[in-house]
Amino acid sequence: MNHQMLIAEFLATPWALMPERLNAVTAVMARWSQNVPASADVLAAIDADRSVRDARRQAATAVSSGGIAVLPLYGVVTQRGNMVDDVSGPGSVSTQQFASALRQALADDTVSQILIDIDSPGGSVYGVSELADEITQARSQKPVVAVANSLAASAAYWIGCSASEFYVSPGGEVGSIGVWQAHFDHSQALAAEGVKPTLVSAGKFKVEGNPYAPLDDDAQAFMQSRVDDYYASFTKAVARGRGVPIAQVREGMGQGRVLGADAAMAQNMVDGVATFDDVVRKMRRDAKTSAKPKASRLSHAQRALEIL
Repeated sequence: MNHQMLIAEFLATPWALMPERLNAVTAVMARWSQNVPASADVLAAIDADRSVRDARRQAATAVSSGGIAVLPLYGVVTQRGNMVDDVSGPGSVSTQQFASALRQALADDTVSQILIDIDSPGGSVYGVSELADEITQARSQKPVVAVANSLAASAAYWIGCSASEFYVSPGGEVGSIGVWQAHFDHSQALAAEGVKPTLVSAGKFKVEGNPYAPLDDDAQAFMQSRVDDYYASFTKAVARGRGVPIAQVREGMGQGRVLGADAAMAQNMVDGVATFDDVVRKMRRDAKTSAKPKASRLSHAQRALEIL
């Protein structure tokens, strides 16, 4: 299977991913196919990006002291495995692995707050709804804050909206609220090569939407229905997380575009504009403020004992 066919299969499922980031995914898929090598410039950019993300992961672990657990959400969102990292790709994050790290932070008595550090263009829709629900439930146990540092797009924005507070860095972007999938018609290219596939199948719609023929109206309508279903879940989650009507999400908030920090703040897509360090300092202040009533009650009890 050549790399074009591999990409066609890869994108045949619904995605909550910035379409313009497809070039990086294409470069990685080309390396997987081992037929069309990515250019030296693309590979250099990918490797540099991976080094930056590795450094940020290490820094995040160091910051997690002081009762704040920092959970990195970097790269393309997938349900299972950081498979893209294995080929020096642009980085990926598994929703299952992230959920496991979240549960560990909740169970750790030394962790009082959780900060989700996001830098992601989004990714597959699979597993995102489940992770978003788990983050929402986690908020009843410990404060969960998210920061777009510097990108939380599509599936990553879906996840970030599940936090109790959501911030974006001054030079960051959020949004890309939407879902898409692709169909590639390779019939003419194959015909030019003298290749004519014949699909033998059972089941009325088993080979519907295959890449060896043009997409017919019925197949396109079904693909659209799948996209619409995920879009409905996406917008419902954003409305719940941001505390706004679903109509406001669909008719505003960029309508599929990413917005800069100020525009996102004006659209109520985030709770504030702040750097990663600013958010950490705020969380520490909030922790001290919430601890004061306990200290006050302790002091009152001590004074009462002294009087007695």
